[in-house]
Amino acid sequence: MKIKVGVMFGGKSVEHEVSVITGIQAINAFDREKYDIVPIYIAKDGGMYCGEDIGKIEAYRDIKALVARSVRVLPVGENGRLTLNRQPPKKFGNNVYDTLDVVLPAVHGTNVEDGALQGFLHTLGVPYAGCDVLASAVGMDKYVMKAVLKDCGLPVLPCVRFDVKRWHKKREEVVAELEEKLRYPIIIKPVNLGSSVGIKIGRDRAGLVEAVDYAFDFAMTVLAENAVVNLREINCSVLGDYERAEASECEEPVNTDEILSYEDKYASGGKSGGGKGMSGLKRLLPAPITPEMREEVRSLAVRAFRALGCSGVARIDFLLDTEENRLWINEINTIPGSLSFYLWEPVGVKYPELLDRMIMLALKRKRESEDINYSFDTNILENFGGGAKGGKLKR
Repeated sequence: MKIKVGVMFGGKSVEHEVSVITGIQAINAFDREKYDIVPIYIAKDGGMYCGEDIGKIEAYRDIKALVARSVRVLPVGENGRLTLNRQPPKKFGNNVYDTLDVVLPAVHGTNVEDGALQGFLHTLGVPYAGCDVLASAVGMDKYVMKAVLKDCGLPVLPCVRFDVKRWHKKREEVVAELEEKLRYPIIIKPVNLGSSVGIKIGRDRAGLVEAVDYAFDFAMTVLAENAVVNLREINCSVLGDYERAEASECEEPVNTDEILSYEDKYASGGKSGGGKGMSGLKRLLPAPITPEMREEVRSLAVRAFRALGCSGVARIDFLLDTEENRLWINEINTIPGSLSFYLWEPVGVKYPELLDRMIMLALKRKRESEDINYSFDTNILENFGGGAKGGKLKR
């Protein structure tokens, strides 16, 4: 019997459109002799939709029309599976649209990749691929991620975090702190976004203020850190879980500016890049680095993956200071664009196999969680009375 997989993509995120590309790429790559696939589009208002055209990339040229002819569904967890009920329900007949064995989140950014969707699926008791709630949340928050990696002895750049309220009330104080703890040029980025959204470099005080104001258009909290001047960017993916994890080939993205921008990643190639997500990015693959540097990148990537408690597939992005020949971990993408399938093909892992291994890891985690006892053999409510204002609960 085939395993029924729901592929979820979209969501209330600035990376919504990129997620659609990643999701549909995955849908088209699954081994259909082993899996039945149910595409599930999450609209920007959080509504979930299924239908004949939901898995077709060309349908997203007019999302409003696509949603109008699709079926809105309400997910309900039942006995470890996910039932998709029609919403609103029909007056007569069966209201179950479909029932899933496992979910593949192919989402990017806040409200979906950051543990929110994972927490929803976890609460429903449904197996899902990729990082769990904690790893997703930590991986999304660049400051918390850096704190964990630093505690584990991994190389990260010094940084300062501050919020929009402090910036507006004590701007001079914040600027003074940044100039004291960091050095120009200073890179400013939203603390919880990906796809290079909201990032700018400040080379002096005026540029710094401009960069901070720009970042606050996209997030309530931002991160400032030293910009690496003599920079090459190297990326590496990791696949596995806490027991076994392995690294992919390394790539060097080719950017048109000193920062790898959203346009570089998704739009610079026009027809070539615009519909291919991260797989359409201009890159050097394998990265033109020494064998020693390649092994250092791959080793650090696996260590970072394990330090953050990741599962499934992730991508770790590195900053290489060419003057000092020194590597820094920049960030982790717990659900990387295009699921980084293009980094696995050079080491012999084709996209269908990558997806298969992700699903197997999801089902493994579900089996292991079923061995944990979530109940305690007592009932403190049996003798608890006194109404809403009566009785005290001692802990």
